[in-house]
Amino acid sequence: MNESGRAASRTAVLVCQGRAAADGTAAVGRFADPVAVRLLRDAERVPVDEVRAGTPPKDWRARMTYESVRACVEVAVPRTLAIDDALRSGTTGQLVILGAGLDTRAWRLPDLAGTDVWEVDHPASQQDKRDRLAEAAAIAELPSAARSVRFTPVDFAVDDLGAALDAAGHAPSEPTTWLWEGVIPYLTRAEVRATLATLAGRTAPGSTLVVNYQTPSAKASVGRLLTRLLGSSVTSGEPWRSLWKPGQLAALFAEHGWSVVSDDSLLSLADSLGSPARGRASLRSGRVAVAKAAPRT
Repeated sequence: MNESGRAASRTAVLVCQGRAAADGTAAVGRFADPVAVRLLRDAERVPVDEVRAGTPPKDWRARMTYESVRACVEVAVPRTLAIDDALRSGTTGQLVILGAGLDTRAWRLPDLAGTDVWEVDHPASQQDKRDRLAEAAAIAELPSAARSVRFTPVDFAVDDLGAALDAAGHAPSEPTTWLWEGVIPYLTRAEVRATLATLAGRTAPGSTLVVNYQTPSAKASVGRLLTRLLGSSVTSGEPWRSLWKPGQLAALFAEHGWSVVSDDSLLSLADSLGSPARGRASLRSGRVAVAKAAPRT
């Protein structure tokens, strides 16, 4: 917990556990994230190992954690692959990851060898990430695949994102790939609009915006609420604050100079991979959109 009293994101840990459990077991030949497990601590690896082995624990609380990680595998695989593909086809010399959490791309994607990466996140979550990286590197070398990684602490609720990026050396006159994964649901609509306005002022022609967001879904919302009521320590303090329909988000992007070129549900992406899915409601409500910056006139 940092000076503001906010703890590092537990959702970020769950997503990392999902990727670690999926590595070598899901969408084999397409999906791989060997770095994820190295960012997890011993107790966090226990449910990962159980999911990989398919051996659910008998204790009900441990079983809830197991099911959370198992369900996260279903979401993490299509989401990660769709975003990775978008980055491979459109990454420029600057990649800004908003709400980076325990993202591993700067350490596992060789396509970023010519790219400077800015990881933007809440100070508490970012310090946790840096501590984990240091612990992993102390055990064995963990080289960056990117040209550089620049940690940029920002509390989106109170800090000036543009000023923070200026201080970290981001060049708004150069094309940027913006990645906004798994963050929008936790922001209010006002915070989403404010962030997009900031990006618009820092976006050169040729830039790309890759966004993962959630659409309204009664089943997904009920399932998430039930998990919280049953005592999940992962989601209880991190509620969803805004859900968007594709048309709503496309209109908002257009207001800020972005044109959507693709917008796919995680369910359609999972089906294309032939991935088995129990949580089809969650996959149906999750989406990955790619937008291009309109030329300036």
